[in-house]
Amino acid sequence: MDLAATGLLALAMSTDAFAVAVGKGCTLRKPRWSEALRTGAIFGVIEALTPLVGWALGLAAASYVRNWDHWIAFVLLLVLGGRMVWAAAHPTAQEVEDQPSSHGFWLLAITGLATSIDAMAVGVGLAFLDVSIVPVAFAIGVATFCMVTLGVMVGRLLGSLAGRWAEAIGGVVLIGIGSAILYEHLMGLA
Repeated sequence: MDLAATGLLALAMSTDAFAVAVGKGCTLRKPRWSEALRTGAIFGVIEALTPLVGWALGLAAASYVRNWDHWIAFVLLLVLGGRMVWAAAHPTAQEVEDQPSSHGFWLLAITGLATSIDAMAVGVGLAFLDVSIVPVAFAIGVATFCMVTLGVMVGRLLGSLAGRWAEAIGGVVLIGIGSAILYEHLMGLA
């Protein structure tokens, strides 16, 4: 996986966390940098660890599915990207209501874990492609830290609409990466 693909993947993985951070930022009157950095760090660490877990699980199964690995990566990224696009277009009742202003550690950690499940699935897919996971996980963690920190700070100004657009764009990027992986394998480029 080249640097550009790693960067795009990291950006795509951080968009759902950005969408949540925008919502969190909207609940604060005057978000402080310390709150934004703390939220970004919690989300970033969790988002960096989950692809490592997924990659380890994927390695355990890789020898059984070597002939289908590119299809598995394509389908996982297509489903995850499609889910992100769908979620951006269909807000839940809870997202429409005012969110509480509490930003306790455990609430942020659980929210961070919920937004990182897709990164775990991507880790599984990357194990099938024999990708070096540490730089990818690091890039995902750093991108998430930056996006969440930014999301908290500008959340009040941008509102939930920008978060929805960011999540939809991230979903489209995931679908594009999955399509590129499939294309490379079908054309014998990988």
